[in-house]
Amino acid sequence: MESDNLEYILDHYKNPRNFGTIEDADFSYEEGIPSCGDVIRLDLKIRDNKLDDIKFSGTGCAISQASVSILTENVTGKEIREVISLTDQDMLQALGGQVSPIRFKCALLGLTVLKKALTEKKSGQ
Repeated sequence: MESDNLEYILDHYKNPRNFGTIEDADFSYEEGIPSCGDVIRLDLKIRDNKLDDIKFSGTGCAISQASVSILTENVTGKEIREVISLTDQDMLQALGGQVSPIRFKCALLGLTVLKKALTEKKSGQ
């Protein structure tokens, strides 16, 4: 990973964007990776079929926490269908480079949680 990418990830880890909770969230979802202990909770506000606000909380390694911070910045204001269609490759690209195979699940945890939250919200669960 190039030093610029590493600095970008470290900045999001040390100064996470959209960290916290939404008291009157339309929907919340939490999931983790038992093998490493990373856990992410997302609180969502949806307006006019767009992701109006998103906050995250949780614990984990620098990659999981930075990637969810980056993700929240990238998806705020986007249409739900657009967010659901994001791919693993889109998330890795947003991180600015390749992630080691051992950190792949960590890097994608935020996206996984977000897509599950939106899919369950859409299906009415």
